[in-house]
Amino acid sequence: MVTVETVDFGVHKGKTVKKITWRTSSGAEVSVISYGAIVQSIKVPDKFGVKKDIVLGFDDLEGYVKRNTPYLGATVGRCANRIGKASFEIDGKTYNVAANVGKDHLHGGIVGFDKVVWETTLLGTKVVFTYYSKDLEEGYPGDLVTSVTYEVTDDNKLHVQFKATTTKKTVVNLTNHSYFNLAGDDAGAQELYNHMVSINADKITETNSNSIPTGAFSIVRNTPFDFTLMKKLGDAMAAGQNLFDDNFCVNTLGPSILSLVAVVTHPTTGRFLEVHSNQPGVQFYTSNFLPSPSEPALIGRNGAGYRRHGAFCLETQTFPDAVHHSNFPTSILNPGEEYDHRVVYKFGVYTNDKVIEPSVLPA
Repeated sequence: MVTVETVDFGVHKGKTVKKITWRTSSGAEVSVISYGAIVQSIKVPDKFGVKKDIVLGFDDLEGYVKRNTPYLGATVGRCANRIGKASFEIDGKTYNVAANVGKDHLHGGIVGFDKVVWETTLLGTKVVFTYYSKDLEEGYPGDLVTSVTYEVTDDNKLHVQFKATTTKKTVVNLTNHSYFNLAGDDAGAQELYNHMVSINADKITETNSNSIPTGAFSIVRNTPFDFTLMKKLGDAMAAGQNLFDDNFCVNTLGPSILSLVAVVTHPTTGRFLEVHSNQPGVQFYTSNFLPSPSEPALIGRNGAGYRRHGAFCLETQTFPDAVHHSNFPTSILNPGEEYDHRVVYKFGVYTNDKVIEPSVLPA
């Protein structure tokens, strides 16, 4: 049986921020907050019954408002990832958006969806966060009504659904930016390197030195990007010069079906994570831009110091910069259409190479 609790988490610009927590019969807990529609906490027992938080985050609202430059747990939009040269053209009209990463646009701009308070509606064991983005907010055309629905089920699945409608043709590409470390949010890089990772993708989008796609694809076979068979993350990172921040092109079954995206395990604790989605891509990111060992750490939950390579992200999405590449799945949303992005994160534990709770099944 799943229980749901709602409490106040603070006030931002005169609006009360809500925190919703689910608890499952197996002992898992998931918390989300209405500021940024953020996944604030995911606590999962390991094979010894020890419960730890496996996503990076902050204890209080102030942490998210003042220190969350890495987008920990956030819903990012209107357009997640990058738009080259911070502009795009729709039907002959040019729209300029914020150049907030060099000369390019990242994660929705200066005040993206991660920095606003969403309206909260509880529907049984679901919570629906809703945000109304006005025409030309952060430079994007059209009034956009967006919702993010979260639900946790007793089989330890976190279900997330992003929906949006627009009054003008616009760019939409939403994602959740949770940072995972299955050893615990405070375990750091050494335990991240011990994770085993597989990603259901045969190619990645090729990028330039600024992480902007060229429009071409690179086959992963026999490269550090080949996660078609499960491999130790530390070995792959060393072979790839310690950098993963790349869009993997998922071997999808189509937008109406949740395809397997990735499976990650941590052998010491026995925890695993499966990701299923209806999106064509996933950004695999190993937190390269968190502080280096020579810099002050980002202080997170319970005083933990978060640093480079201390977590990984699996951001399901349309391909980055899709608005500039006709050979990519489109990021354009038209009036009368509905953007519908679904992703399921499934958590569990295994012992002796056997999954015991929950079983590994298609989403």
